Amino acid sequence: EVQLQASGGGLVQAGGSLRLSCVASGFRSDTRAIFWFRQAPGKDREGISCISSSDGSTYLADFVKGRFTVTSDSAENAVYLQMNSLEPGDTAVYYCAAKGISGNYFCNPHSFGKMHYWGQGTQVTVSS
Repeated sequence: EVQLQASGGGLVQAGGSLRLSCVASGFRSDTRAIFWFRQAPGKDREGISCISSSDGSTYLADFVKGRFTVTSDSAENAVYLQMNSLEPGDTAVYYCAAKGISGNYFCNPHSFGKMHYWGQGTQVTVSS
């Protein structure tokens, strides 16, 4: 059974930083792409980042470029979303998700379609 365990959320002041972690387990395939999404109250879910184990490609949405970075640690089966210069508009529940049944998965703006797996969310609250 695939599991995605997200953690690292919390309350931070504007300008502060948080690092979210997504630990993955149970995958049968070695190739996968791990995504971060967020959803603020009353707003649509939006894709933030992607990192691929197929080719190492990454993608960050324009609205977080320059502030967020996404990295992975294969030994820990973890993907990290480092969030700097946080703004009140970043307040949301953050979810990690994955594609990883078979084949290769790559990261680009069109990768944020149907996910195979979802983790639970972690709340990020940025105060002004």
